[in-house]
Amino acid sequence: MNASDRIKNSSAPGDERLKPVSRLSRLLRHPELGAVAGLILVTGFFLVTADPVMFNLAGLVNFLTPSAQLGIMALGAALLMVGGEFDLSIGSMVAFAGLVFGASITVLHLPLLVAVLLTLVVAGAIGAINASIVIHTGLPSFIVTLAFLFILRGLSLVGLKWATGGSTQLRGITEAVEGQALLGLFNGKVFERLFAAMAERQLIPRFDNGEAMITGIPVEIIWFVVLTGLATWVLLRTPLGNWIFASGGDPVAAKNSGVPVRKVKVGLFVLAALCAALVAVITVLGSGSTDARRGFQKEFEAIIAAVIGGCLLTGGYGTAIGAFLGSIIFGMVVIGLTYTRIDQDWYLVFLGGMLLVAVLFNNVIRKRVTGER
Repeated sequence: MNASDRIKNSSAPGDERLKPVSRLSRLLRHPELGAVAGLILVTGFFLVTADPVMFNLAGLVNFLTPSAQLGIMALGAALLMVGGEFDLSIGSMVAFAGLVFGASITVLHLPLLVAVLLTLVVAGAIGAINASIVIHTGLPSFIVTLAFLFILRGLSLVGLKWATGGSTQLRGITEAVEGQALLGLFNGKVFERLFAAMAERQLIPRFDNGEAMITGIPVEIIWFVVLTGLATWVLLRTPLGNWIFASGGDPVAAKNSGVPVRKVKVGLFVLAALCAALVAVITVLGSGSTDARRGFQKEFEAIIAAVIGGCLLTGGYGTAIGAFLGSIIFGMVVIGLTYTRIDQDWYLVFLGGMLLVAVLFNNVIRKRVTGER
């Protein structure tokens, strides 16, 4: 019996590895499928009900801006969920990091770059503390980070009163950073010359006075796109990505296979905190102030965006692209309702409904992929 005969004989009819996989099954294995379907449905809804200006160039930028701010947080939350953990403190981290950043600028009078680095270091340290408590105590990350949700929100209140002499809002940041180097990395718009040239050649819509309806792309959108690309590359093209999936899918088996599960999870908690801190820096510079309610309930929106994007609550499954699309859906609904006659409070109904539908859909996908009945 030659080698080919042995291979044929060893491939028993019941060998599941050799069973043909249908196109539908291959399609269902893409975690972002639900987000794509949701985006198509939401887009179709607003094409019918909203003012057409929602989908011109200015309208697109209008809803992509809040999508990007939420999406940066959703990327960190998604990777952490793929790794099998949650962080409910990232919304409060936006407020606390905003306090650290704002106080560094207005009270300590630090240069912009130093203030940004200090903010990221503080946020990363808190993320590492969250991870250490989860890992060393065995407590669910849901409980640990829920505690830090309140701790950070309370510290933001106390810290702002200290920094301002009694107020819960810190102002004067725009004046303090004016003209500083690297400000354009975190505030303002990019490609302004390009858009000005396009307006002159009438390649983009203009107002009656000749000015372009859009003068550039907000910097947070660039951050959002770049970070999504980087996260996707890490998950799908690097050993670290395999470690993240393994740590969330079966941490015991991953550890036995040599995966540094603890280090991976610490890194993911730190990443989630850094994403929230980046959003804090961008939004504080954009508004010129910070307050104790900044980032309120954004932790839930970020996690829901990740779930809509295909992240399983059980870990080990999901993509950055899915979180990207889930965040765009959120931004489209929030801003899109203003282009219709629909009460904007329906957004909360949408929030709960999309979460329920996404969890049910992802549960079906999980059973289909794993063969569970």
